Amino acid sequence: MRHCTIIAIGFSFVLAALILSIASPLARFYSEPRLFPILALVAASYVLTPWSIVPVALLSRKLDFKATFLVNVSGAVTNSGCALTLAAFGFSAESLAWAMIAQAGARAVAAQLLQPARPGGPIHFARAREIIGFGSGSALLYLSGGIGMRTPDLVVGRMQGMAAAGLFSRGLALASQLHYLVAGAVGAIYYPAFARLRDEGRELGPYYERVVAAHGAIVWPAMALLAVLSEPIILLLYGPGWADAAPLLAFAALAECFFVALPLHMDLPILLGRLRQLLWLNLVDTVLSVSTLVMGAAISVEAAAGSRLVYGAGWFCLYALWLHRLIGFTWKAVLKVYATSAVIAVATTVPAAIAITMWRTPSTMGVLELAATGIASGLTWLLAVILVRHPARADLRGMLLHASGPLRTRLRAG
Repeated sequence: MRHCTIIAIGFSFVLAALILSIASPLARFYSEPRLFPILALVAASYVLTPWSIVPVALLSRKLDFKATFLVNVSGAVTNSGCALTLAAFGFSAESLAWAMIAQAGARAVAAQLLQPARPGGPIHFARAREIIGFGSGSALLYLSGGIGMRTPDLVVGRMQGMAAAGLFSRGLALASQLHYLVAGAVGAIYYPAFARLRDEGRELGPYYERVVAAHGAIVWPAMALLAVLSEPIILLLYGPGWADAAPLLAFAALAECFFVALPLHMDLPILLGRLRQLLWLNLVDTVLSVSTLVMGAAISVEAAAGSRLVYGAGWFCLYALWLHRLIGFTWKAVLKVYATSAVIAVATTVPAAIAITMWRTPSTMGVLELAATGIASGLTWLLAVILVRHPARADLRGMLLHASGPLRTRLRAG
């Protein structure tokens, strides 16, 4: 813990210095002087980040998700509160940068209180070299992945202008946020859970098939519904000034279905000691992402968003066979998941499609109408899961029974 904390602190200062060093060139690149102070604030936030990294890793290793939840919630609430307050006082984009600093500080305090991990004592260079050896490979991997994830805003901003970059960013961010809200809560459980299964010598294939089924049953319908309701959702959340982001959101939501089809594509290879192979695949992945985006952005911002579908299909082909050999899942089971998930996704969108074509127009659909449409789509989703006998229905039923357990116990006691 001591060595990891020291290394994390050192790396954070290097990263902060790197961000600060490119702040001025980026501001000149985009002819936007305000980028320099914003990036300087972002750099400052990384100095606080390492104080939560090791404690959160230790909490996850112990499967202490209550404590992890408290750390995440403290950071999220602080971030939102700071950003909204400063934005209300006219700080504009700087409010988001200050919110990053506030979030990092809140997470650091909460993490250190729940699971202290501080530097101190003698440094053993052999141990440090061992940690850095593994960490350097992981850092290259996440750097490559980060380039693929963050390049879209840079490319679209340069080729189509800052206004187009804002629209593009809103569309992609909303789709990824919904993905995180729907599936992110259980994401932190997977790695330590699969680590235990590996240590117990169990076959990972059947458990991976259950993960694929759960994601397909929940995230695919959610993304399809988001694509159909993209315009009323954009108008409700951001206002008419952002209406042009609606088709971009639809493309991004549909593209997310490809990435959901093969979950844990980075976690399980690392767990199984295939870091070097994963790194090479990830480099190809990054090249594919950037190249398809550049070709789309050269045409229009809509084509740039549509390129995410092409990239998603290529991404799936890149990882599918390799993960199959690595994890040992059966294609028969996974293809059944894909087929039933697609049927459920289409069925879920039927009430929404009727609502925006026969009941209301996207511009006249308010909160109540959108909520009613969501409830109708949710009931249709539940019925479809039962009728098509989706492979995840047993897990969904178990989750529902577990969540309602305290209420049922109280009712029986009464």
